[in-house]
Amino acid sequence: MSVLDNIERDAEGYLKTPIDWNKEVALAIAVEIGVEMNDLAWKVIDFARSEFEKNGEPPTLRQITKSGGIPTKDLYELFPKGPAGKIAKIAGLGKPTGCI
Repeated sequence: MSVLDNIERDAEGYLKTPIDWNKEVALAIAVEIGVEMNDLAWKVIDFARSEFEKNGEPPTLRQITKSGGIPTKDLYELFPKGPAGKIAKIAGLGKPTGCI
């Protein structure tokens, strides 16, 4: 039984209720989508959650690179093929606006 079994998610795998998030849920989602979590990846996730608490929306990649201090190249290495969506998903946030 996975920690995700009792968590409500939409058809794309985003949490329906951000309050259901915790680090165990984040790790399970990361494994599910093939993202390896390390210290830098956690820094990005913590930044995304902090920005969401302040603004009510997941941060854009530009916000993460400018305010979070993580180079775009690093984001694509940590979260390949669509970092904004993967960051939001692992952080337990809704799908970012502008994500296809």
